[in-house]
Amino acid sequence: MSPVDTETLLQTHVPEVAFSTAPDALVHYACDWTRFHTPQAEAVLWPRTTGQVQQIVRLANAIGKALVPSGGRTGYSAGAVATAGEWVVSMDKMRQIGPFDPVDRLVSVQAGVATGQLQEFAHAQGLFYPVDFASAGSSQIGGNIATNAGGIRVLRYGTTRDYVAGLTVVTGTGEILRLNNGLVKNATGLDLRHLMIGSEGVLGIITEAQMRLIDPPAASSVMLLALSSLDAVMRVFAQARGKLTLSSFELFSHLALQYVMNHRQLAAPFSGESPWYVLLEFDHASDTDEDAAMAFFETGLESGDIEDGILSGSLEQARQLWQYREGISESIAEHTPYKNDIAVRISQVPTFMRQLDAVLKQHYPGFETVWFGHIGDGNLHLNILKPEDMDVAEFQRQCEAVNTHVYGLIESLEGSVSAEHGVGLLKKPYLHHSRSQTEIALMRQIKQAFDPNGVLNPGKMLPDS
Repeated sequence: MSPVDTETLLQTHVPEVAFSTAPDALVHYACDWTRFHTPQAEAVLWPRTTGQVQQIVRLANAIGKALVPSGGRTGYSAGAVATAGEWVVSMDKMRQIGPFDPVDRLVSVQAGVATGQLQEFAHAQGLFYPVDFASAGSSQIGGNIATNAGGIRVLRYGTTRDYVAGLTVVTGTGEILRLNNGLVKNATGLDLRHLMIGSEGVLGIITEAQMRLIDPPAASSVMLLALSSLDAVMRVFAQARGKLTLSSFELFSHLALQYVMNHRQLAAPFSGESPWYVLLEFDHASDTDEDAAMAFFETGLESGDIEDGILSGSLEQARQLWQYREGISESIAEHTPYKNDIAVRISQVPTFMRQLDAVLKQHYPGFETVWFGHIGDGNLHLNILKPEDMDVAEFQRQCEAVNTHVYGLIESLEGSVSAEHGVGLLKKPYLHHSRSQTEIALMRQIKQAFDPNGVLNPGKMLPDS
């Protein structure tokens, strides 16, 4: 369809919806943070209400047009990429917050509200929204829900799923569902709200959500530790979890630290080098908590697991220490990383990392691999960096060959090929390593029930039958 025909169609059938067919807008809105697919959208649409999303979906069904829901486009699995002339349905103009019920501690938000906006709103009410990650300033609640985003505080507070009290969703047939309505208890059959969470836009377009806020946490401190070995990581985690009230326990390699220091021009945190580092955040409401932290640190030093450490003495120093962890993704972005967002049981992390590191060194010695992750919940991020003299297509081909080893090992440990970034296009060929053929077949049937004409995010998540 030509741009003129598309514009006429949209002006006629959804006159209140803003849209663009300008090439720069199409490129900008048709991709996420992955760079392995060429964006090729036909139009970008910016609805403002659930009703307008419904009109778009009904029009798409009538003319056989595919739609790609789009939030902050901060994903790493190509789940919001338009590659085949789809219409991108952007939530950028759906950013209203409210109403807020202080008794239920529920706030209604449109899907385009940024994660950071919700955090700021909660703070203004004397409350707390705990789901957090480096992209909180640009990621959107609708996208967080569609991928069940986790982040740095899952260890204590759980994932996005735990804070979704109600949802408004436009299904693939253009029906509006209002799910759960903020209830705490609701034993009336299947909870379709939870089916939508993590569905990556293949069942419906999330337009609004009722989000649960909680009491703010106690005062906290941050500790950055240099560890002597990979085996020390789980021992230190066990000691920390036994003595401290943890909200985060983050791991990263020395190579990851080097990239952050170079990118952000940060000084080295320690005088020496260690192979691994962990950053932990814990409650520090009294002198007793500080005494426990120092006892934990001294135990680690005596055992040789901990080589050095820093305890934050102020909020500003805590923020500075977090930079060494939160700056990793942006520091390697220019190297076109191939990201593996994977999970195994917490106890299996060292075994998995050691086995996989040996495989990578044997078969792919020319690749730099940057490790970091939310070690306290078993979620690891393996980032393979593109060599400067290799083109993107060849790099992707070789990384997909690496996947044979990565995902085979994950399957043997009954882990997940995607812990928090979703499946999208990148992980779709490997879904069978984490889900059985029976599960995949049932997911296809669910997709058919909600979106019989296949207009919502086609080609994403579910392998071709």
